[in-house]
Amino acid sequence: MAAVSWKEILLLTGLVVGCYWNSLSCGFVFDDVSAILDNKDLRPSTPLRNLFLNDFWGTPMAEVTGVVGRAELLSSIFLLAAFLAYTKSTGADHSIVWAPIALTVVLVAAATLCKEQGITVVGICCVHEVFVAQGFTLPMLLDTLRQVLQGKDGFPYAVLQTLLKLIVLVISTLLLVIIRVQVIQSQLPVFTRFDNPAAVSPTPTRQLTFNYLLPVNAWLLLNPSELCCDWTMGTIPLVESLLDLRNLATLVFYTTLGLLAYHSLRYRHSSARTVIMALSLIVLPFIPASNLFFPVGFVVAERVLYVPSMGFCVLVAHGFKIVSQKGHLKKISWLIIGVLLTTHAVKTFKRNWDWESEYTLFTSALKVNKNNAKLWNNVGHALENQNNYAKALQYFLQATRVQPDDIGAHMNVGRTYKNLNKSKEAEDAYLVAKSLMPQVIPGKKYATRVAPNHLNVYINLANLIRANESRLEEADQLYRQAISMRPDFKQAYISRGELLLKMNKLTEARDAYLRALDLDRTNADLWYNLAIVNIEMKDPSEALKNFNHALELNPRHKLALFNSALLMQESGEPKFWPEANRRFLTYVEEEPEDANGYFNLGMLAMDANENPAAERWMRKAIGLQAGFRSALFNLALLYSQSKREIDALPVLDELLRHHPEHIKGLILKGDILMNHKKDTRGAKACFERILHMDPTNVQGKHNLCVVYFEERDLPRAERCLEETLALAPNEEYVRRHLSIVRGKMAAMSAAGQPLTSAEGATMSAKEEKPKRVKEGAEEISLDSSQSDKQTKGKSTKEIKDIEEKRAAALKRLEEIERILSGD
Repeated sequence: MAAVSWKEILLLTGLVVGCYWNSLSCGFVFDDVSAILDNKDLRPSTPLRNLFLNDFWGTPMAEVTGVVGRAELLSSIFLLAAFLAYTKSTGADHSIVWAPIALTVVLVAAATLCKEQGITVVGICCVHEVFVAQGFTLPMLLDTLRQVLQGKDGFPYAVLQTLLKLIVLVISTLLLVIIRVQVIQSQLPVFTRFDNPAAVSPTPTRQLTFNYLLPVNAWLLLNPSELCCDWTMGTIPLVESLLDLRNLATLVFYTTLGLLAYHSLRYRHSSARTVIMALSLIVLPFIPASNLFFPVGFVVAERVLYVPSMGFCVLVAHGFKIVSQKGHLKKISWLIIGVLLTTHAVKTFKRNWDWESEYTLFTSALKVNKNNAKLWNNVGHALENQNNYAKALQYFLQATRVQPDDIGAHMNVGRTYKNLNKSKEAEDAYLVAKSLMPQVIPGKKYATRVAPNHLNVYINLANLIRANESRLEEADQLYRQAISMRPDFKQAYISRGELLLKMNKLTEARDAYLRALDLDRTNADLWYNLAIVNIEMKDPSEALKNFNHALELNPRHKLALFNSALLMQESGEPKFWPEANRRFLTYVEEEPEDANGYFNLGMLAMDANENPAAERWMRKAIGLQAGFRSALFNLALLYSQSKREIDALPVLDELLRHHPEHIKGLILKGDILMNHKKDTRGAKACFERILHMDPTNVQGKHNLCVVYFEERDLPRAERCLEETLALAPNEEYVRRHLSIVRGKMAAMSAAGQPLTSAEGATMSAKEEKPKRVKEGAEEISLDSSQSDKQTKGKSTKEIKDIEEKRAAALKRLEEIERILSGD
C-alpha cells in the first residue's frame, strides 16, 4: 500500500467537494422517493429486525426482490474496507494473521447486506492472495498443480497456507449465500420483459445482446458523456443476428480484456500485479449485474459501475505513470491527464444539476435516449406531481407510442384523463391496458407472471366506474378479478372493502378488510377502515377497538385520532372525555390548520362545562375557517347558556351573514332580541325569514304569534295561533296558548278595552321563537307582553322563575340540535 500525504488527501478532498457541492441543493428524486421518503423501514416505529427481512425499498425480500437492493456507495465502503483488512492477513514471516481475516469476514457480511454484489470482494481477496501476496503467475500455478497431480511433489507450504485462508473465506461466503437464499425463499427474482427485454428473448438474441452490453458498459467508463438514469425497456435494441455490426464491439472488448489478462497473469513484475488487481476490481464486482449467469432487472445501470470504475481508474493511473516516465511523452501525458480531470470535473458538476428534480433528471435522460417509454412516463409523472396534467398527458401518450404494449403507460394515460375530468377517455385507456394483461386461467396464481403494479389497472378502472351508481357490480367484478389473479393483492381487498361499504354490504366489506389484515396486520390504514365498517354496523365498541389497533401501529394516524376521539365524545360517557381530548390535541398537532379539530375540542369543553376553554377553541376554529357554521352557532349557544346573550348577537350576525338560511341561528337571535334586547322589530325580522324559507315551520310560526302578542295585537295573535294549530294539531302547547289569548281577548272585551293597540297595529310580520319556548311557554312568551299594570303584578321571584325556565328550555333545545343535526 502506497503512503498518502496530507497534501494529497487535501487535494483529493477539495476536488471532490468542488465537483459535488452543488448537489446539496438538489431534492430527492427517482429511487430516492421509494427508498427514502416512502420507506417504512426508516420510520422510528418500525422494528429493527425488518431491516434484515426487507430489501432496500422496504419491501419484504420474500415477495418481488431485485439484485439492486442496497446502496452502492455504502457497499463499496465495506468492500474496500474488507479488502484492505485482508491485505494485512499475511505476517512479515509469511505466517497467517487471523485477526484481519476475521475482520474481513465481518466486513464482507456488511458489504453484502448493503448490496448483494458486495460478496464479490471475496474473489478480489483470492486474486490478491494468489497473484500478489504469494507471487504466483498463471504458468507457475498450473505447473504446481500439474506436479501435484502427477505425484512428483506434495503441496508447497505457501500453497497450503493460501488454501487455508481461502477456504475460510469461501465457507464464510457460502454461509452468506445460504442465508440470502433462505431470505428470498430459494426463488430468483422475477422481472418483466420491460425491465430487461433480452432476458426473455430466444437464443442467440439473448446471448448476443448480453455480451454486447459488456462493451456498452466499458464505453460508459471510457466516455461518460451521455449518461442516462434509466436504461431499461427499448434503450438498447436487441442484437438479433451474428451479422449485426455491434458484435464487432463485443469482439474488441473480449480481445482487449484477454490481452490485459494475459499480460497480468503471465508475469510477476509490479506492473502485472497492478493490472491484475485493477482487472479484478473491474470484472468481479460487475459479474452479478452482467446478466451472464442470471437475469437482472435492468439492461444497463450506471450505478453498478461504481466499484468497477475504481479498477478502471487504477488502470488509467497506471498507464499515465508508465507514459509519463518516458521523457518525450512526459509533458503531453501531463497535459492529457489535466484535460481529462478538468473535463470530468466539469461534467460531474454539470451532471449534478440534472439531479436537481425529477423533471430535470428525466428530461436530461430523454436527450440521450428517446426510445425508452419509461423515461417518457417519468417526465409525465414529474409534471403530474406539479398538477400540470395537460402537459403530462402528452408525455404519457408518447410513451404509448414508443412502447404500445406498455401497460403502465396506458394506465398513466387513463389516470391523467381522470384528473382532467375526462372519464370516457380515461375508461378507454384503462380498457386498453386491461386488454394487454394475460388472460385469466382458473386456479392459476399470477404472482410470477404479472408485474404487481400492472394489476392496479383493475383497481383504477373499478375506482373510475364505481362513481356511476349503476355500475357498482361491474366495479366489484373487477376487484374480484384482480384478487383471482393475485390472491395476496392487498390493495384489491382494501378497494373492494370500500366499494362494499358504499353498496351497504357491510358484512362482505368487513370480510374483505379482515382478509387484507391476514396479509398485513401491521397496516394502520386497514384497521382504520375496518373501524369505519364497524361504525356503519352500529358496533361502536368494536370500532373503538380497531381504531386503537391503528393507533398502536401509528400513534399519529390522523384519521384514526380524529374519528376515535369523535366516537368517544359522542358516546356520552364522561370517562372517555379525557382520552378524547388528548387525541384531539394530538390531531391538531398533526393538522394545525384544520378547524374541525379545534371545534371538537370546544365541544368537549362545553360538555365538561369548561366554558373559557370552549370559547377559546371555538374562536380558534372560526379564525381558521371563516363562516364555520357549527362553530359559530355553538359559540353563540355557549354565550347564551352562560347568560352572555349580548355577546352572542355579533356571533349570530356573522353566522347568518355566511349562512342566511340557518333556521336555528335565526330562532336563537330572535329570542335574544325579544327577551333580552326587547327588540320585537328585530325579532320579527328573524322569524319572518324563517317562514319565508319554510312556511310550515311550526316553531317559527308559533314564535311569530308570540311577537303579535308582545305587540298587543291580540286578534292577529289569535289568527296566527289558529294557523299554527292547523299545522300541528297535536301540539298541546299551541292549543294552550290559543286558549290564553282567547281568554285575554274575552276579558278585555268585557272591560271595554281595545284588542289592538295603535303601536302594535303598525307592525306586521311573521316572527318565530326558539324551540325552547314551547315547553311551558304560556307564561314565558305570552304573559311577558301584558299591560304594564298586569306586569307590575308579578313578583321578582316569578320573573326569576320565568328566566330559569327559559334558560333550561334553551339548553334542552340546543342539546337536541347538536345530537340530531351535528351543529
